[in-house]
Amino acid sequence: MPKDNKEKDDDRIIDLHRESIWISYSSLPEIGEDLSELSNFTSHHRLAAPVSPWEALKIGSGTPPVMTRHGWLIVYHGVGEVLLPDTGEERITYSAGIMILSKEYPQKLLYRSMKPVLAPTPSTGPRGTPSNVVFPTGIDRRTDIDKPHRYDVYYGLNDYRIGVARLDVPPNIPHVPVKDPPSGKIEQK
Repeated sequence: MPKDNKEKDDDRIIDLHRESIWISYSSLPEIGEDLSELSNFTSHHRLAAPVSPWEALKIGSGTPPVMTRHGWLIVYHGVGEVLLPDTGEERITYSAGIMILSKEYPQKLLYRSMKPVLAPTPSTGPRGTPSNVVFPTGIDRRTDIDKPHRYDVYYGLNDYRIGVARLDVPPNIPHVPVKDPPSGKIEQK
């Protein structure tokens, strides 16, 4: 890397105390070319930082993106603290939300759920482990049952169970202003 670019990269301040979701790009090599180029990512964009109480501590990836009639759909996870009604104790909770990204420009966020679409319900697992985690990991478009806008979302439950939720993508996405604090962006010195 030329010295100018290296120095420029070293001068960036990244808001590390707010774990966010980023999007980067890699060139797809031609057939027969060296596949190691797939590990060279460029054009990094912070896609989203935590904005809602249910994701106040951090957000991160979840399911792989899938193309829908509105654009790229991602079911992501958010981490926040909730107050337990019985004890008043605060507990870290993992929930899931939805983002829709532009088909042509995936770094452009079109929709983001301000409330979780999937949240844990109080229950007790093996050895009294409280269930306070839903972590989306897989998504399956249900064309096999002639439902091209229906998806099954698979998620982990506190590391001891796997669940599945059904998601029907509506004909129109609600117009919700996409909020993302500017304090989460990369700044130059």
